Amino acid sequence: MAQLDIRGLVARYNDTTVLDGIDLTVERGEIVSLIGPSGSGKSTLLRVITGLLRPRAGAVSIGGEAIDYGDRRSLRRAREKLAIVFQQYNLFGNMSVLRNVMVAPVTIKKRARAEVETEARLLLGKVGLGDKLDAYPDELSGGQQQRVAIARALCLKPDILLLDEVTSALDPERVGEVLDTIKLLAAEHMTLLIVSHEMSFVREVSNRVVFMADGRVQEAGPPAQIFDAPQMPRTQAFVSRIMRHGAASDA
Repeated sequence: MAQLDIRGLVARYNDTTVLDGIDLTVERGEIVSLIGPSGSGKSTLLRVITGLLRPRAGAVSIGGEAIDYGDRRSLRRAREKLAIVFQQYNLFGNMSVLRNVMVAPVTIKKRARAEVETEARLLLGKVGLGDKLDAYPDELSGGQQQRVAIARALCLKPDILLLDEVTSALDPERVGEVLDTIKLLAAEHMTLLIVSHEMSFVREVSNRVVFMADGRVQEAGPPAQIFDAPQMPRTQAFVSRIMRHGAASDA
């Protein structure tokens, strides 16, 4: 049984169809990366999964349990199994790093503060911020803030972690520290669904790569297939374009 199972998913913004019959599965412990041109529906798919945008048709199941997006209880149960990290860090500026990581498990999930604090300290150590517990967000670099956001998501103990272009708002020299953190999670076999434009990272970390365009899955397969031997014309054109851009950037 797939940990995440998506069938025939359709979503619209007003009269514009942004997801047009998406089928996708993610197995437990699998790292699946979504790539494709801007506007292809990658980030929208994450928003729909978490209920931030309600689908018009189709079905999403987590661990075999279908999500009824019109039912608050069903959506709440689904969100207890998910955590998402966005492009922007969305940290509370008036809270320390430690409190930022602790606030949701304590206030929303009503977990014991002492237990959560122990976990938060361990997680911040894992992402390389064990010495920043008492710092405030405006005292951190962008990369450090994003790593706090990842630790905050992990403190919710999700079954699936969704990462939405988590390096796109960072200066180039800060991208590596966030990608290294994600590699650590991948090495621990956490289930990850990643939207990213960092193609070398996607190739290295993913079990499977999904190429999206025009709100549809155009092709999916192992990284070697997608980047070295794509089967579909749209995938071939996209990979050729990014390869040319990469070569030009290296020149």
